[in-house]
Amino acid sequence: MTLHKILKYLALVIGVIGLILLGRIIMAGDDAIDASADLQSSLLDPFMWVAYLVLAVVLILVIIFVIAGLFRGNIKNTLISIGAFAVIVIIAYLVTDGNEIVLKDGDILSASASHWVGAGLVTFYILAAIAVGAMVISGVRKLIK
Repeated sequence: MTLHKILKYLALVIGVIGLILLGRIIMAGDDAIDASADLQSSLLDPFMWVAYLVLAVVLILVIIFVIAGLFRGNIKNTLISIGAFAVIVIIAYLVTDGNEIVLKDGDILSASASHWVGAGLVTFYILAAIAVGAMVISGVRKLIK
């Protein structure tokens, strides 16, 4: 049997199990689940374990195929791309500053966490601008040809 067939049957089995567990949760109702901690653990825990299992399988498969793809493909281009991404993150971190912020619930967001949030936003903006620019350049090149 090929890997595709095995994964297809595994996905079918996990989907059926998830559907059965979801049906149990829906039949119990929101009010009954909110009222009873025992019912929460007996109904919600198995459903969450299925979700954890699916997440673990997906992460393992992604890691395996990414590593296999790295060794089959051109590792030089991959390392250049990772380096370029790291440079963008470093630039974003350097252009932002961090200040302690009082949140709505009264907690305090540290200056370091605020700095990383700002760097993440700036990184997103830079990557979005690069993506939009690449699409515009591609469109202009097609129009010229």
